[in-house]
Order: sequence, then structure tokens, then C-alpha cells
Amino acid sequence: MKRLLMIVALAATLGLQAQAFKGKGVVKGQVGATFQDGGNGIAVTADFGIGENISLGIMTNYILNAERDLSFKPRFEDRADLRLRFNANIGNVFKIDEKLDIYPGLSLGLRNFGGHLGVRYFFTNGFGLYTEFSAPFSRYDSDVVGYEYYNNQFMFNIGASFNL
Repeated sequence: MKRLLMIVALAATLGLQAQAFKGKGVVKGQVGATFQDGGNGIAVTADFGIGENISLGIMTNYILNAERDLSFKPRFEDRADLRLRFNANIGNVFKIDEKLDIYPGLSLGLRNFGGHLGVRYFFTNGFGLYTEFSAPFSRYDSDVVGYEYYNNQFMFNIGASFNL
């Protein structure tokens, strides 16, 4: 019981120092799992603070297990995606908790123009967890079939977030 209380006290002390989004000059990195219909994979994100509540970033996804069509193996370009991102970091606007960042945004990727809504919570100055939902607003190809759905549909991401 004493060990549990020490761990809780230590975590609470470390948590007092954490801040989710400080504005210009902040660099956030994220690594996580991505879940979508027909396949799951990994996502890596970097966001760069350019203003008090604005960040620009880049995101890449790669599908590890492709389950859509077993008659042929998907190529690298079927599994991979790259996106430029714009985020409105509005956690401090709602005055919820300085360790919490809520960020709606837009993305321009290799397959579509879309949007995302994410939440980051930092336990310490350098480490936190994130979750993010994204969906395409407009696909570049209106007749999407087979593996073209990968990274071109509703996706859910969850993972670790870091201050870099």
C-alpha cells in the first residue's frame, strides 16, 4: 500500500509540471496505432507550434496488416500515406486543464483532403497520450475500390505523445 501511495504521489508531482501546448516554438511528436476498416497500422506525427493556438505538421501512416482483398498483396503505395496538417490547439481556450490539448484540424494528404479531431494529455513535460479521429472530406478519386480505401476513410489513432 505504501508503494502504491508513493507511485501516486510521484505521478501527481510530475503531472504538476506538464503543459500540453505552449504555443510558438513547441514541437510535438506522436507515435501510435491506427485502426481502420480492413487494416491496422502505425502512425507517426510531428506538429510545430507557429502561434499561440496554431500548429503545422506532417503525418505518415503505414498499414501493417492488409485485409481488404486476399487475392493479391498490396504494394507499398497502397499501404502508405503522407499528410500535411493544420491544427487549432484550443485546450487553453476552454480553460480546462493546462495538461490537456484539444486540436481540431485539416489535412492535405496523398489520397484526400480531410479533417481530424484529437486530444493530447501530458503526464509530464515530455510524455503524454493522444487519441485522434480523422475522416476524408473530399477524395481525389471519386471511384475508390479495394486498397484505395486504406488511409482514405474514417480512422482512429491512439498512442504516445512527446515534447521534442
